[in-house]
Amino acid sequence: MRIVNPSFGQEAPSTEKVGANAVDWKADPIILFSNSKPNAKELLEGVRERMGAYRAIDNITHACKDSPAQPAPEAMVDELAKEYRAALIAIAD
Repeated sequence: MRIVNPSFGQEAPSTEKVGANAVDWKADPIILFSNSKPNAKELLEGVRERMGAYRAIDNITHACKDSPAQPAPEAMVDELAKEYRAALIAIAD
């Protein structure tokens, strides 16, 4: 899984890398990951429902870290990265 912060610029990947790592947003499994703050899960569930207009949502699931005050455990991040091709993350206040 490639994690990108859209607030920072990035060099465009070569077409070879894009083809090998591209996410198929209409079919690949997606994890909705929240920081456990109030309403984060509800926000992401709303996104999931709206995605239903464009794709099947049976392989879009939700996960959250234990506490908004602590980082997600490295083992949790590693496990999610193995299982999902993309993530939508709710981390802002």
